[in-house]
Amino acid sequence: MITSESNGKIKEIVKLQKSARERRKRKCFLAEGVKMVREAFDCGKLQAIYFSEKFWESQGQAWQEITVQVAWEVMSETVFHKIADTVTPQGVLGVVEMPEYQMEELLEDSRHAYILLDDIRDPGNLGTILRTAEGAGMSGVIMSRETVDLFNPKVVRSTMGAIFRVPFCYEENLAECIGMLRSADIPVYGTMMDGDALYDEHDYTGSVGVVIGNEANGISRDVAEALTGGIRIPMEGSVESLNASVAGAVLMYEIARQRRGAVAFDRG
Repeated sequence: MITSESNGKIKEIVKLQKSARERRKRKCFLAEGVKMVREAFDCGKLQAIYFSEKFWESQGQAWQEITVQVAWEVMSETVFHKIADTVTPQGVLGVVEMPEYQMEELLEDSRHAYILLDDIRDPGNLGTILRTAEGAGMSGVIMSRETVDLFNPKVVRSTMGAIFRVPFCYEENLAECIGMLRSADIPVYGTMMDGDALYDEHDYTGSVGVVIGNEANGISRDVAEALTGGIRIPMEGSVESLNASVAGAVLMYEIARQRRGAVAFDRG
């Protein structure tokens, strides 16, 4: 059992928790909690598990199916709280291999429905958008290089497991990526306060991409210039805009609504 915070493995875990550079270097990240660790195992990405002493004593037997296949260790409560990112940790944490995708893989999806993120900075927003993308049936999430690290512990938790199922990629130049999508006959619309059409006025039953801009500054100029067009979500009262993840949900479910309607019409 690990009882010292100076243990080498603990130091490595703390680095993974705090440093995006370390995560990229080692191509792995941390998943905390029963649900996330089990999902990491189910998708074949779990490299190692760490249990708190109390958790192991009360629930360790239920993990035998996993511990015979994955390296594991138990640590004292004090040490586990050192590596946990939550205030009241459940008592189980996994080191997980990063899923990796290329843009070409996202384009192979037959749905051809993409959410693009232009410098989203809030971890909760990114995690919620990824989770919503799964629920709405999107092909994948395409992020600008300055978007918050998808493997930040707060982002990972807020995806509720979608990080293991939704294809994603970071693109060095989002404007060029949009140009590539448009050259493949995929129109790309961006949310803007002065968009020339309401968000539900376009036809999303074919291939489509939608861009959500930075929480403070919206869509950057070069990205805006690359778009097929701007769209706006109508606002009542004095509200000027929606939270980025909420705006993303509105757009993604409008795409899903139109497509379900088109399928129902075709069947009728």
